Amino acid sequence: MSFIAGFASANVDLLYENMPRLPLPGEEIYTDRFSLQLGGGLAATLINLGRLGVPAKIATELGDDLFSAFARSQFEKNGVTPLNLYHGDKIPVNITSAVILPDDRSFISYGKGDSRPDEAAKNAFYSMAKGAEICLMTPGGYTDVYRRLKEEGTLLVLDMGWDDALSFDAYAEWFALADYYTPNRKEAEKLTGCADPAEAAKALARRFKNVVVKADKDGCYGVDENGLFFIPAVEEFRHVDSTGAGDAFLAGFCYGLYHGCSLRDSVAFGNITGGKAVTAVGALSAYVNEAELLKYKETYYG
Repeated sequence: MSFIAGFASANVDLLYENMPRLPLPGEEIYTDRFSLQLGGGLAATLINLGRLGVPAKIATELGDDLFSAFARSQFEKNGVTPLNLYHGDKIPVNITSAVILPDDRSFISYGKGDSRPDEAAKNAFYSMAKGAEICLMTPGGYTDVYRRLKEEGTLLVLDMGWDDALSFDAYAEWFALADYYTPNRKEAEKLTGCADPAEAAKALARRFKNVVVKADKDGCYGVDENGLFFIPAVEEFRHVDSTGAGDAFLAGFCYGLYHGCSLRDSVAFGNITGGKAVTAVGALSAYVNEAELLKYKETYYG
């Protein structure tokens, strides 16, 4: 059976919603709205893929702590098979407490920090990902694994967070490997110098065969063999919280690639999953299943 794989850190979010204000030192403020959720990143993308019925596997770091146990349970509940690469005695997952205010939010986060994978971790990740239809790339220590998978026919999709050092030179190694790169408007402008996402997409087309530029709430631009195209957002989705929107877009986009769809149809699927994600607080609160995804696709995009 084919599948989609990736390496990602697990993020756990403690969300304190409906808070009137931040407490001052020595104060305690209660709220009646709290949730414990997995946060964003490629882990969220893989969970959204699992919810769409796509077999997914994640190489990650999980410990013996309760937060790691929660992350593991969420992976398994949503159809994602986890492979643990961690063997230390710390809490290896990232933990964020988010205080949701009426017009803003504040965060306190814990993370053990990045570590370079050893050969055992690289071999374990490769063994897990071997045979994947698609592998989601994370810039870092697994470049040799991605290169080996690409040589064996796996499609590589690159999506990453903001980096002040983002440039064609700094990321040349990963750009050379990626079959698809999915920047947002800000990242595309950083790379190309074009503030207009349509112009940024055309500039990126001089370097990449397949181009996708997410234009936030408006939709998404792309360039395929027929030139520049624009796929608008789904109008009925009402924005509540942007957390996880890009991760959800990537899931819908990869759903299309996994099923052999065109770049345009894959972007349309991404618009649906990304748009639905912003309608509730948290990276994974609002989502569509496969039947809903296909219905939205037929209704809005034909």
